[in-house]
Amino acid sequence: MWVLAARLAVKQGRLREAGVHAVRAGSAAHRSGDAVVLAGAARAAAPVLRRTGRAGQALALLQEAHTELTAGARLTAAGLDAAGMVALTAAYTAAQAHLPAPARDFAAQAEQTARRLETHPAGGHRELSAAQCTLYRIGIHRHLGDVDRALAYTEALEPAGLLTPERRARAATDTDTATATATARVLLDAGDMAGAFAQLRLVELAAPHEARRPSVRAVTAHIAARRPDLPGLADYARRTAAHRQGAAGT
Repeated sequence: MWVLAARLAVKQGRLREAGVHAVRAGSAAHRSGDAVVLAGAARAAAPVLRRTGRAGQALALLQEAHTELTAGARLTAAGLDAAGMVALTAAYTAAQAHLPAPARDFAAQAEQTARRLETHPAGGHRELSAAQCTLYRIGIHRHLGDVDRALAYTEALEPAGLLTPERRARAATDTDTATATATARVLLDAGDMAGAFAQLRLVELAAPHEARRPSVRAVTAHIAARRPDLPGLADYARRTAAHRQGAAGT
């Protein structure tokens, strides 16, 4: 419960509240003694730590969770899934902190774990997949300043692989918005304002509430600052309250 509450608060830009939820998630996870639960709590805490200038602390927490998960001789499917997602979160955290070596190392570990998970006989919900690794690679290389490689991963991404078939229909909106938002950020870095805006419109079509997230509004504000003449952009910014983000100074 606390993990989900922390993630929702981060999405809505309520970092102080997210931090409180993340601490509670961590306390509950430590009481449980379950490595998978601990990994979930570490992933919930990482965005809060990153956004408050504590990337090093986030990396240490994620590394501890990853080590705890992989200490056993044989991992369950749930353990592999958790280990891979912790590694992806660590890779993204390292990239945001401009630490290329650990970012690439963690990403490679996640991809290796995803391949192991593909051959695991156990079923159940899995968040980790090759497509999930590709989606994270887009953000990782964007933060490392390698826009060409980020674009290459964008072109290689197959959104259908982000979720298991039985969950794809119910969660297709989340998949579409994650892909479109990641692509928009890469195109923004590449200087393609029109292409970035086109991706943001896909986000709004799939899930209007996602277009109003602070992080997405920031992308809209950057596009508006550089290409205010784009057809439909002013109306889009008003609908998603991005003009307020710009007024606040991004």
